[in-house]
Amino acid sequence: MNLSVSDAVNDCNAGSASDAGNGRFPNRRPGRASKVCILALALVLAGLANAIPPPKMEIQYELSRNGTVMVEVTESLVQDGKTYRIESNARGKGLFALSNRGNLKRESTGTIEAGVLHPVEFRDQRGDRKPDIARFNWAKNEVVSEHDGKSETSPIKGAMLDRLSLLWSFAFVPPKGKEFVMDVADGRGVDRFRYLIAGPEKLKTPAGELDAVKLVKQREPGDDRGTEVWLSVAHSYAPVRILVVEKDGTRLDQVVSQLFLK
Repeated sequence: MNLSVSDAVNDCNAGSASDAGNGRFPNRRPGRASKVCILALALVLAGLANAIPPPKMEIQYELSRNGTVMVEVTESLVQDGKTYRIESNARGKGLFALSNRGNLKRESTGTIEAGVLHPVEFRDQRGDRKPDIARFNWAKNEVVSEHDGKSETSPIKGAMLDRLSLLWSFAFVPPKGKEFVMDVADGRGVDRFRYLIAGPEKLKTPAGELDAVKLVKQREPGDDRGTEVWLSVAHSYAPVRILVVEKDGTRLDQVVSQLFLK
């Protein structure tokens, strides 16, 4: 969520004062703007209550390509306030399950310091290939990327996450402000990710209708894909939908089907 309680209240009050000053239907029933204010306030209050995630969360998704479900994805977060482990396992569905090449396993492990994730190691295993690995050395402020038998060392300038802990980090620090910027390592190198915090939305999913916060990835030079992410407010801002649109219009849509909190 991109508003504090005071920000949300002030914005709503400003809108009401503007309508009154313009003589716009002073006795009318609450309209769309008022409903948006109510939703925004609800999301802010829910976010304050859910800033600390439960010890274990598991989410199951269905990943579709242009409307056809091809992959089942299971992601889990286990944390004890000091350390964390995030796992993501993707497996083909139906005919796509016949080949191991389409299977994907990712894992991020690390520590939690002042409520912030500090990855120690990230592994990205695709099919039978050798995994890509990012090893974080916070004492030296550097990350070593291992890909295809080669290694490369990059400096850590401030904060840094990996591709898996990136979206799960909001379970510990809810999104604030107008945008979120983070350096991200994936075992192949380091990229800068910039997300616009677009605001609250109602999201219909197989797991039910969810109050969510939408993030829109801002494209960097050479980035031909559009990416949008929805975080569930009632589930510690866990990612519940990820939509990627390729340059040719292909839509890869990963949507929650079940959620488990323990």
